[in-house]
Amino acid sequence: MHIVDGALSAPVLISGALLAIVGIFIGLKKMDYDRLPLVGVLASVFFIASYIHLPLGFSSVHLIMNGLLGILLGWVAFPALLVALLLQVIFFGFGGLLVLGVNTLNIALPAVIMYYLCYQGIRHESAKVAAIWGAIGGAGAIIITSMLVAFSLALSGESFVLAAKAVLPAHIPIMVLEGFVSYAAVYLIHTVKPEFIFKESI
Repeated sequence: MHIVDGALSAPVLISGALLAIVGIFIGLKKMDYDRLPLVGVLASVFFIASYIHLPLGFSSVHLIMNGLLGILLGWVAFPALLVALLLQVIFFGFGGLLVLGVNTLNIALPAVIMYYLCYQGIRHESAKVAAIWGAIGGAGAIIITSMLVAFSLALSGESFVLAAKAVLPAHIPIMVLEGFVSYAAVYLIHTVKPEFIFKESI
């Protein structure tokens, strides 16, 4: 769900970059460096999942997995997603450097929101109940990300309003798919590696 360089107005770019910097700063402050391997693995999940793109105007449709990152990493999702997005810009030209701040904000902020909404749920003693909350986190993050992308486009001029209106409907299948994937991932982690979930949040 990358927005490309040239699609957004300067005020939107600047505001998004400043807010992303705040999120990255908080994420780095909360980083538990003993869990860097987990952070790296989850950033790689995002990197790989969002590799295949289907163009949609100034955006694109693809798996994101930011909900899963959010419910497991909290604020650390900001620096993790920044690194993954930057690598995608460098190696594949996805998005762009000027819009990197907005893309980071649009993808990482929903991850953090889902962290707070699903924090207790994914720590339920039942793996199935936890997995349901994982599905809510995965699907919910896509909804919020779609809304933020649409909002970013709409704020940049009337010529982008049509593209903004198309973002959320186009991502409904992705929302459903990410809900299923996040359900399975949380269930597996809860069963095999519960310390990734029950360890104090980062």
